Amino acid sequence: MNLKLSFNISRSLLLARWRQTLVAAIGVTFSIAMFITLLSFMTGLNQLLDGLVLNRTPHIRLYKEVQPSTIQPIELSKLYSGTHNFIRSVKPKNEQLHIRNSAIILKTLREDRRVLGVAPKISCQLFYNLGAVDLPGTVNGIDPEAENRLFKFSEYVTDGRYIDLKNIPNSIILGKAAAEKMLTQVGDVVQVTTSRGERLQLKVVGYFQSGLQELDKIQSYVSIATAQKLLGEPNSYITDIQVKLKDILNAPAMAREYHQLFDVEALDINTANAQFETGTFIRMLISYVVGITLLIVAGFGIYNILNMMIYEKMDTIAILKATGFSGKNVKTIFISIALTIGIFGGAIGLLLGLGASALIDLVPFNTEALPTIKTYPINYNPVFYIIGGIFSVVTTYFAGYFPSRKASKVDPVVIIRGK
Repeated sequence: MNLKLSFNISRSLLLARWRQTLVAAIGVTFSIAMFITLLSFMTGLNQLLDGLVLNRTPHIRLYKEVQPSTIQPIELSKLYSGTHNFIRSVKPKNEQLHIRNSAIILKTLREDRRVLGVAPKISCQLFYNLGAVDLPGTVNGIDPEAENRLFKFSEYVTDGRYIDLKNIPNSIILGKAAAEKMLTQVGDVVQVTTSRGERLQLKVVGYFQSGLQELDKIQSYVSIATAQKLLGEPNSYITDIQVKLKDILNAPAMAREYHQLFDVEALDINTANAQFETGTFIRMLISYVVGITLLIVAGFGIYNILNMMIYEKMDTIAILKATGFSGKNVKTIFISIALTIGIFGGAIGLLLGLGASALIDLVPFNTEALPTIKTYPINYNPVFYIIGGIFSVVTTYFAGYFPSRKASKVDPVVIIRGK
């Protein structure tokens, strides 16, 4: 059969029932548009929520954890050899939390081709002194340049400049919630006391806002040199080494490798954020399920319309088969009708989905918890559009295949005799 003739017949049948054709195309268009809009918005929201935690989380964190000795003195005694010893209230070893040979470890990590970058860090507890009141807090001693390069530190500094931690001695960037609680402005001086009783006055050079309110109430940042001065420790004193990898999937294996190599605790990002990743996966799963459900519903609508069209066009089908058209030719005609609806409806749906996503991306979204976010988050991932386009074609193909298979088996003699 001439394909051009087949397509002309398909076009005639489409235009003969143009209202039904339009309804079917609108169903596909609406489904694809909602699929794209929903996934773009939900994945954009997921990226926003993930960024609040993952942008500030190293792929591997190296630190020293004080633990009880695995071998107790009684186990070294020959008198009790070969016996089971039950020891209660075992105390941790009397040692500091700093990482030994930190300079060598940092040098080794920087030479590792799998490592994107490293950032040393010092964590310690302190109290913000407000007259007779002491507020508990946590100070992080960081290298501002390394922290900004690996963890986008500057994006979370809402007032002041992050680099002032390096340029101004004895300076501090306070959590925004902590600064508001202490009624402190940029340029003021705050007094802090460490857990060892050391006191130091620090100049406030900025505010830090992570979007996590409870964290911003206690957390603050100083330079590594200032943190070492607070604790009265030498320049080699480091409590954490943060590692960013070129491939995050290598984090678990490399964490185990570093644990054995450096004899320190190594926490990978998958272990540290297991519950958070579960929530992200569930939200993504819900988005895909809802979007695909919309496409399947549109497919059933096309199926019903084509089924009714075939029922109403039994005379036409009988004439086609009586004039030499085979069952395969008839099937091709009605599948062509379905694919035409799917392709044009899907293409318009993709454009509408892109337009709706762009409009949402312009809607203002201002909240004090997320100072760096100005509009609603949207993810323009091309994969969503590819999935939507393929699914619209596949859905409409099967929606047209089953009715067309029924039409191809019609006996023209039976239909003409019935008439």
